[in-house]
Amino acid sequence: MTHELSRDESESGWPGRARELAPGIAARVEKAAEQRRIPEETLDELERAGFSRALQPARWGGGERSPAELFEVQWTLARVCPSSAWVLGVMAVHNWQLGLFPPEAQEEVWGQDPKARICSSYAPTGRVERVPGGFRLSGRWSFSSGCLHSGWAFLGGIAPPEDGAQDPIDMRTFLVPASDYRVDDVWHVVGLQATGSNDIVLDGAFVPEHRTHRMSDGFGGTSPGIAVNPAPLFRLPFGQVFVAALVPPAIGAAEGALEAFLSRESTRRSGGDLSASAESPETQALVGRARADLDGFKLLVRTHFAEMLELIRADEPISVERRVRYRYDWSRMVPRCGEIGAELLAASGAGAIFEGFPLQRYLHDLWAIRAHFVNRPGKPERNLGGVQLGLPNTDFLL
Repeated sequence: MTHELSRDESESGWPGRARELAPGIAARVEKAAEQRRIPEETLDELERAGFSRALQPARWGGGERSPAELFEVQWTLARVCPSSAWVLGVMAVHNWQLGLFPPEAQEEVWGQDPKARICSSYAPTGRVERVPGGFRLSGRWSFSSGCLHSGWAFLGGIAPPEDGAQDPIDMRTFLVPASDYRVDDVWHVVGLQATGSNDIVLDGAFVPEHRTHRMSDGFGGTSPGIAVNPAPLFRLPFGQVFVAALVPPAIGAAEGALEAFLSRESTRRSGGDLSASAESPETQALVGRARADLDGFKLLVRTHFAEMLELIRADEPISVERRVRYRYDWSRMVPRCGEIGAELLAASGAGAIFEGFPLQRYLHDLWAIRAHFVNRPGKPERNLGGVQLGLPNTDFLL
């Protein structure tokens, strides 16, 4: 297949295209929240812009861009709609992961539709039974963002050892067509309302061996898809790409909250003493800290992926020590973005308590992003310290 996406745009032009789409997406925010899903119009725009397939193999019409370029688009869109940025990120990463699967699985999905959408739920909450030729899956998988728009799902599970052998835990991603599962509409929430992150339910669905991907291969750079997708992009560690994709919506949401705060506070006067908010030292310090932290997070995202890709191109390993540091950096960004949103809301005066105050939606979305298990910094922080002290790594999402 030929490469369908233009490579003429500069990196600055890539998020520029996102800025062009932002006003239309912003106009659909209320509708998206009410319907509890991303409008098809938005998804079509993201597809036409090339964003959805930014990380898809070029042999299937994808962009094969650096994840950092996708993440710039995410945080640009999250300024107006964090839910849209969230769904874009996870679906784009799924297109990247499918490129790690055996070629037969890629052909099965993209051979039918190169624009196929894939949702996911990676927590191994269902039952996996080993059967001849593959596995049988049953149970419930929750928080599957974008499942109402998808024809396939990635579901996490632990493959039982063969013949009773005492093998290491074999965590895998299982690829299942929508015809083999049902979506249970449970998504009634206060944050990331438009992501449609409902439950997926299976009852004895068969998954052939070739539609599985071992997490150990994703960690070690030995995924079978690399044989047909040799670009450095597909040798990035699974854990780094997956975890990092959940960060940009928080950066963009905090930035959107900051922009809304600046627009209001630049002219607001206190109802108590009529003092100008912009002249308050506390307000000035709050804005300064927020701006510096958000710019610093963006720089870290770009720097970390530039380092990883440089090592891969030089055929050098990405050490566990580096991965542990990256993992901790991803985990600490989202809580800080949530703090920024909360601090801005608290500094907005009594008017912030009224329904429809713009910062409230950002804060609810930041709260929801923070709730994802990968965005909890406690374990990555302890692991970073432990590795520095000579203890073994305890985190598999690296």
